[in-house]
Amino acid sequence: MNLTMRNDVLAEVFGAQDGIGLRLKQAALVVLGIAVLAIAAKIRVPMWPVPVTMGTFAVLTIGAAYGARLGLVTILGYMLVGALGFDVFAGSSAEAYGLSYMMGGTGGYLLGYVLATVALGLLARRGWDRSAPSMAGAMLIGNVLIYVPGLIWLGMLYGWDKPILAWGLTPFLLGDAIKLALAALILPAAWTLVGRARG
Repeated sequence: MNLTMRNDVLAEVFGAQDGIGLRLKQAALVVLGIAVLAIAAKIRVPMWPVPVTMGTFAVLTIGAAYGARLGLVTILGYMLVGALGFDVFAGSSAEAYGLSYMMGGTGGYLLGYVLATVALGLLARRGWDRSAPSMAGAMLIGNVLIYVPGLIWLGMLYGWDKPILAWGLTPFLLGDAIKLALAALILPAAWTLVGRARG
């Protein structure tokens, strides 16, 4: 895997590169990213043993496409919108929303979203999003960063005598493997298109 520092991520290769134009582009990307995260969280694809939601896919691909700093601003904006009570999370609803929802069973995973977004941004900056194998590795790291705080929080919340892995890990592994493979194809393909456009 290539660990050489790159100068750009996908979000930086188009549009304004400096001044007010750059700031406007970044603001637009943040708003777009928050909207994509909110929509993706509500998408449920039927699958065994549980439906697959696209929230983690959106989190990780936005992290890679935006880079660490812009990705962090975007994911924190998304968390703020959710904390204000808007129905933007996979399990939130009119009855369960805001900070009380965020401090429930999903709280550790939401923290993991932030960690994974930054990690994917840093790895993309180093070129891990340029090929399918390295992007798959980045997605795997991102998933670990989501699951570890998620499972720790579940254990702290409900007790370590409960079936924490059966609740918060094993039912989702198949769906996550499919999303990992999808992202491993999409991001490098996007870079191929960028290269062709530049050529």
